[in-house]
Amino acid sequence: MIVYKTEEDIELIRQSALILSKAHGEIARVIKPGISTLQLDKLAEEFILDNGGKPSFKNYNGFPYSLCISVNSVVVHGFPGNYVLNDGDIISVDGGVYKNGFHSDCAYTHAVGEVSPEVQKLLEVTKQSLYLGLEKAIAGNRLGDVSYTIQEYVEANGFTVVRELVGHGIGRNLHESPEVPNYGKRGQGVKLQNGLVIAVEPMVNLGGRHIVQEEDGWTIRTKDNKPSAHFEHTIVIRKDKPEILTTFDYIEQAKKS
Repeated sequence: MIVYKTEEDIELIRQSALILSKAHGEIARVIKPGISTLQLDKLAEEFILDNGGKPSFKNYNGFPYSLCISVNSVVVHGFPGNYVLNDGDIISVDGGVYKNGFHSDCAYTHAVGEVSPEVQKLLEVTKQSLYLGLEKAIAGNRLGDVSYTIQEYVEANGFTVVRELVGHGIGRNLHESPEVPNYGKRGQGVKLQNGLVIAVEPMVNLGGRHIVQEEDGWTIRTKDNKPSAHFEHTIVIRKDKPEILTTFDYIEQAKKS
């Protein structure tokens, strides 16, 4: 069942999303060769708690960390650990914040130092596919319009969309209906209505679209071990254009400083 949010609900999600967006900015400041992924996780958890939120992911279905940190060929759900970032890596940082009874969710894939031109293009195309999809996320359209737009742009640029993993509704629960695939057909799926809050999150592979799950039961990796990128926003459906509740502005500011 889809739960549409009131304006009061949306304001509370907006507050959660602001903490999350700022936490992403704090992480972006320190992503560089030599830092471990576990250090990033601890930094995010401290920032979220200090600002009155709770990490949505920690202990969610047994997940033991505050962030999903996925490096290079890991698509999503990677465990933070002792891995130290190297020049040329890419790292997806995916986090959530719970505050005032509501969740938010946001992800960004960073280049560490200098990456190859094809990997840089992967990052740019994945990020752009998110925003192109969001242009279709307006009241009156269908969910398939968003999904198709993401898939069409990704594949036109020579990359592939992961199909087994999808975006989702979000609110009082971290994962709600409807599912938000990154592939599909125009004019199909749920009709988008004002007050629907969803997390849209393209997961795009440099090579083939197929994935495998590692023995930890969480980490998802590309089957061909080629790099994968992931960008995500929490948004609310509106009449003329979506309201993007999370923002990458703090990340972009940190990268310039």
